[in-house]
Amino acid sequence: MSFDAPVYYVFLAIVVMVYWRLPWRAQNWLLLVASYFFYGWWDWRFLFLIATSTVMDFWLADVIARSRNPGQRRSCLAVSLVLNFGFLGFFKYFNFFVGSFRELMESLGLGTVTGPVLDIILPAGISFYTFQAVAYIVDVYRRKIEPCRDFVSYALFISFFPHLVAGPIQCPAHLLPQTSSPRCYAPGRVFDGLMLIATGLFRKCVIADNCALLANAAFSGQLGEPSTATVLLGMYAFAGQIYGDFSGYSDIARGSAQLFGFHFNINFRQPYLATCLGEFWRRWHISLSTWLRDYLYIPLGGNRRGERRTYLNLLATMLLGGLWHGANMTFVLWGGIHGVGLAVERWLGIKPRLPRCLAAGEDSKGVPSPAWSLWLRRIVIFHLVCLAWIVFRAASVAESLHYIGGIARWAWQAEYVTAFAFLALFSLPLLLLDLILERRNEEYPGEKWTGAVRFLPYAGRSALAAGLLLMVLVFGAPKSSAFIYFQF
Repeated sequence: MSFDAPVYYVFLAIVVMVYWRLPWRAQNWLLLVASYFFYGWWDWRFLFLIATSTVMDFWLADVIARSRNPGQRRSCLAVSLVLNFGFLGFFKYFNFFVGSFRELMESLGLGTVTGPVLDIILPAGISFYTFQAVAYIVDVYRRKIEPCRDFVSYALFISFFPHLVAGPIQCPAHLLPQTSSPRCYAPGRVFDGLMLIATGLFRKCVIADNCALLANAAFSGQLGEPSTATVLLGMYAFAGQIYGDFSGYSDIARGSAQLFGFHFNINFRQPYLATCLGEFWRRWHISLSTWLRDYLYIPLGGNRRGERRTYLNLLATMLLGGLWHGANMTFVLWGGIHGVGLAVERWLGIKPRLPRCLAAGEDSKGVPSPAWSLWLRRIVIFHLVCLAWIVFRAASVAESLHYIGGIARWAWQAEYVTAFAFLALFSLPLLLLDLILERRNEEYPGEKWTGAVRFLPYAGRSALAAGLLLMVLVFGAPKSSAFIYFQF
């Protein structure tokens, strides 16, 4: 049940209409049943997996919170981590590590090593709900939060369908209080949710799906052998595709949650307007970068153990963050590129801008930056990110290197003019949209519109939403692409 499929909105409308007619505990039961139905729509066999993880973590967290025995607390934490990461490792990385071990042994001249290769189906969303469950158990262990005493509320925290398949990963301290207490119907929040859904559909169906047509053609060789033109086309198109795809998904997820009175933290803040890689990771997939910081980088020592250790921690965090995306060396290399980049920026003393400096066009110290300097840094960082996207998109490291190497080969065909025009038609609106949101510090276009007539802001934003949906109908790609992050 994909967020861009009509059946999802039939499902969503039915659940919303029933939901607001129930008391809050019955609302939780309804959302839990609806979430398991939603997840079972993908593959009912994996319902047992998420249910097992939920039951075990609920019980272990309670034991950890009640115990005063440090050894018992550590043992329960270890059991939870082994369970969660064991499920994730088996379904996502078993064949990857077996294959990597075989290749290593053969490269050392130890002969052909045989090993099991299983036809393992990756459960939808396993990386996302695993990280959310780990965040909960670790926070309880650290005594940062109290364990949830109501099983239904905790199960809903893990499986709430808007974030279940591809996030955003929810902080326990933010979402658990919402599942554990009554929600109030707020027309303004519901309206904002509908606007986020409309914006998300535009990003996904108009921007991402059309950019995907060009990216797939470029990377598959349909536009010819890698050359300056085809590399640029593929690189820019995939940059538009993955951003439009995942930010669109996040908007729809956040909008769907708001229809039920929940609030999800924002997951994207115009990442391609970043002026350094550190700032990019404060804008891109914020829920994942925050999780990596809080539950990996800081426990490794963060920046508290000297500069050399800080560089190693940055590199290790990003390598594991890359591996989180999938069982392929391309993701590890992609994470390594960003890890090295972050370490170099720290060595050079380049600091990301604070949130209050972003819309004001100021540097990390709050000093206004000249427009030419700001845009020069944006362009440089955007292209570094795009080059890394080539590695991310390629099927293998060798393929990515072959593709990048093609940028030095000049070849031109008349069809490239049409391809670049197509790319501009469906990528420049994304840039324009981000510039508007950055300037006005909004989550969706028109969020802060005001008017002398009370209904005017709602009427104007409703007209904007209608226009976005009309563009989805008119300019939506003829063939919808699956959400990229569903595979992670």
